[in-house]
Amino acid sequence: MTSDTTGSRDVSPYNALLLVSFGGPEGPDDVLPFLENVTHGRGIPRERLLEVGEHYIGFGGVSPINAQNRALVAAIGADLAAYGVTLPVYWGNRNWAPYLGDTFARMADDGVTRVLAILTSAYSSYSGCRQYRENLAAAAAPLGERAPQVDRVRHYFNHPGFVEPMVAGTRAAIDELPEAVRRDARLVFVTHSVPTAMNAASGPDGGAYETQHRDVARLVTAGLAAATGTDHGFDLVYCSRSGPPTQPWLEPDVNDHLESLVEAEVPAAVLVPIGFVSDHMEVKFDLDTEALATAGRLGLPCTRAATVGTDPRFVAAVRELVLERAALVRGEGPLRPALGALGPSHDQCPAGCCANERDPQRPALSGA
Repeated sequence: MTSDTTGSRDVSPYNALLLVSFGGPEGPDDVLPFLENVTHGRGIPRERLLEVGEHYIGFGGVSPINAQNRALVAAIGADLAAYGVTLPVYWGNRNWAPYLGDTFARMADDGVTRVLAILTSAYSSYSGCRQYRENLAAAAAPLGERAPQVDRVRHYFNHPGFVEPMVAGTRAAIDELPEAVRRDARLVFVTHSVPTAMNAASGPDGGAYETQHRDVARLVTAGLAAATGTDHGFDLVYCSRSGPPTQPWLEPDVNDHLESLVEAEVPAAVLVPIGFVSDHMEVKFDLDTEALATAGRLGLPCTRAATVGTDPRFVAAVRELVLERAALVRGEGPLRPALGALGPSHDQCPAGCCANERDPQRPALSGA
């Protein structure tokens, strides 16, 4: 269970917290414009966008992510208030309303001068960190001197408040399997695939995206073994590949891996979506729809663990990260909780970290 390790409620110099996320359509008419935003400048054929759009249409044209972010904003705000932290919580998206540019304008109108951002992406990569830093810089630019100064909390993939809910969710998913196969069920950790070149450029020394996910998979597996006395073993697999066939992406695909488990006579599997903070479309379609259908076709008993969502331990971790960064900026030295061998992530991204290969000169937020 996470706790307030800073011993302080002082959040100066910050006077706002900003949740930064991907965004998603909230009705059928939003789907194609949203996908055009996501793929802008990449030359994706309209036919491919319409094909992907059918995933959303199958859910009424609504991605769960915006509703989940509203719930997270409310939970964070309530937690901060309960612990005496006076900090308004704003929210802005990369690809759909509320857009980051509109949120920055609102913060400026509200008199916000310095804001701390937290991304709904726990890991290092271009698309999960550097691109958001570019988005933040672009959102601030039109406001000139009125723009709030922005910092970002460190990557939280190995924070106890992220790992512990994943352990609990994985244990609950195992308990949903038939009793006869629970003990020998394989843990299949799933995250969004990225091009191998993006992984190679992730983090200060490269390869951080895959390394961080493997570290979390080990942490969850070990935490489960400590709680139950059973080491289930694990694999790291990927979903949601979207690039051309000629471009190498991280593999194996989750569906292909389920087939290999059956060939190896593994009796059951649990899908653990460690790459995702909430149950948005990659979880609801790629895992709950496609992967579980694959498992059903193969006759493989399979369940899916919950994401952290608004688990109180994760919400408390957000508060801890806010207090930690505020104390750091003030020149104090709070504890920096982190599990596993990698330790706490850097507070500011080094130059060249998670490089933008398509546009190396595109400005990114420098204070994060």
